[in-house]
Amino acid sequence: MLDAIDRQIVHVLTIEPRVPFRTIAEVTGISDQTAARRYRRLAESAGLRVLGVIDGSLLGWVNWFVRLQTMPGAADTIAEALTRRADTKWVQLASGGTEIICFLEARTPEQRDALLLRGLPGSRRVVQISAHSILHDFTPGPWQGVTQALSAAQVAVLSPGGTIPPRPPLLLGGSRSPQTPSAPLTPSGPQTPSGPQTPSAGPPLTPQHEDEPLLAELARDGRSSNASLAAAIHWHESTVRRRIDELRRAGLLQFEVDLDTRGLGMNVHTVFWLSVEPARLDEVGRTLAGHPEVPFAAATTGPANLVASAHFRDTQHLYEYLTGELASLPGMRSVETAPIIRTLKRTGSVR
Repeated sequence: MLDAIDRQIVHVLTIEPRVPFRTIAEVTGISDQTAARRYRRLAESAGLRVLGVIDGSLLGWVNWFVRLQTMPGAADTIAEALTRRADTKWVQLASGGTEIICFLEARTPEQRDALLLRGLPGSRRVVQISAHSILHDFTPGPWQGVTQALSAAQVAVLSPGGTIPPRPPLLLGGSRSPQTPSAPLTPSGPQTPSGPQTPSAGPPLTPQHEDEPLLAELARDGRSSNASLAAAIHWHESTVRRRIDELRRAGLLQFEVDLDTRGLGMNVHTVFWLSVEPARLDEVGRTLAGHPEVPFAAATTGPANLVASAHFRDTQHLYEYLTGELASLPGMRSVETAPIIRTLKRTGSVR
């Protein structure tokens, strides 16, 4: 389980994913070495990782939720094959192990058709396919389940112009005693580089072919230093820094913080397929996005026009949510619950 400092580190990364360990240490009140050690431990034990991703919506890419029903015993093999595809972001086994839920990012109609019209239907072990185009994402920012750990003063330190308070004396174990900043910090609200950015003036920026090595390295580890990236792709360090800054300011390059939610005490992962009256769809989607259990909610095509991913402590928590907050949403026609048994690929990285 993540303790209070671990949760603060995760929260810091949702605000500024590439912040140095020195700043993490200053914000959380621990030493630089402890910050680095805790990050490495979280990566090993809780799957914490920061991944650089391209916002395909700005480039006309289309996201799809794909549901596959397979013959008994076939789901594992098909799911493993899907994880090896570059265009899949999430691959999960659900509903007793005979259903695969896959999040697909189709960059071109040809890429979409190759999988949905020729690839998957050609497998005799796939007995049913349904594909749902994502029409609107109600949860584009970081999940609020990991953004409640920092105080307003700590968040202000990470804002542009924020002032890092003086360090208190070190205590045993590398931690630091609590201290109120000597000068008041105005909580003006965080800038969130990992979320949508306001595009800079001028012609729209698009990723170039020569950006591919840089983007591939950031997709593996979004916290790689500029020096490490430069050495890996044979660029000058200043070029790496400049290009990352350009892509981020254009809103094209974003960073996602990935974490196994079991470290937060959330042991039950469920996908809901909801049918909502069209006139209430936007209202329900926005309400779902405000629920602390829900990191993802989106309007989709198909009989179920709203899909949501949710995390719960246990089945009792799930039951209370189903019969409480979810049941009270207006315009609900039907709810289908698909418990996730295993996640093979998450945020583009294979588990």
